[in-house]
Amino acid sequence: MIHAPYIRKPASIQRMMGLVLAALVPGIAAYVAEIGAGILVNLAIASLTALAAEALVLALRKRPVAIVLADLSAVLSAWLVALCLPPIVPWWLTVIAVLIAIVVAKHLYGGLGQNPFNPAMVAYCAMIVAYPALMSQWPPAGGLGFDTQLGLILGGARDIDAITGATALDALRTGLHQGAGPVDALMQGPAFGLLGGHGWEWIALGYLVGGLALVATRVITWHMPAAFIATLALVSGLFWLIDPARFAPPLFHLASGGAMLAAFFIVTDPVSGATTPRGKLIFAAGTALLAWTIRSFGAYPEGIAFGVLLMNLCVPLIDMKTQPRVFGRRDRGGPR
Repeated sequence: MIHAPYIRKPASIQRMMGLVLAALVPGIAAYVAEIGAGILVNLAIASLTALAAEALVLALRKRPVAIVLADLSAVLSAWLVALCLPPIVPWWLTVIAVLIAIVVAKHLYGGLGQNPFNPAMVAYCAMIVAYPALMSQWPPAGGLGFDTQLGLILGGARDIDAITGATALDALRTGLHQGAGPVDALMQGPAFGLLGGHGWEWIALGYLVGGLALVATRVITWHMPAAFIATLALVSGLFWLIDPARFAPPLFHLASGGAMLAAFFIVTDPVSGATTPRGKLIFAAGTALLAWTIRSFGAYPEGIAFGVLLMNLCVPLIDMKTQPRVFGRRDRGGPR
């Protein structure tokens, strides 16, 4: 008798990457509706740059070009980079960020499946350190038309005060550091919506819908999204209960910034993240804890990217210490 289980459904890198790209569409649609269509231009620039860079590096490495380009991994990395950058950054910044993600963070370590760090997060951190002024220029929801956004992306003149507004995370952090008032008073400003950043609540909902679809189709497991969201809510909720005048409520942290994008599309990277069931929980929880710490006490309003990279460093140790018990043994090392 031949025993199961067998994998019956078709599974390929191209299919998995395609499903993740499709799951990003609800969030992108909300992004266009709330912030503007400039993000679509950035996505196109990022995708073309990623494909060109991937093809060039593969040719230099004497690897098959067409097969690798068709797996959509470069396009997915490009989309994640573009979605993490402000939608009105100049085109050349998007190009540099994608080149860092594809050439440095991915192929320098051997290509797909070999990179120890999340490529999109490496690109984001490099850009925010190298170009902090440009990376802080976020347009307010509904504040800029497509023509204006396109002009800024293509290199138009920039009047920073006229084209940007503080994000909710930045407005809250700056207000608290300057002693402008308690959290509930600061959250009445124009940068804030009902739960989080004005307009970003709907974007977060779009990412949540797409992420739940990935869990339902088993493209990703529940471990990392659940651990990330639960830890971020638990830690922020605990400090909010202790001192509500200084710390934002948990719903604010979940509905602002890139929390939902990170929970379902960043920390779930199967290459740079932990692989064991317990390890996934530890990895995502650690990322959320670091992200909240940087948001609340650090110099940057958003700390997810730095949290991801710091936890990437811990992945070998996490995987080594969380290996499940081998069948037939009492523990990992001793026989039954």
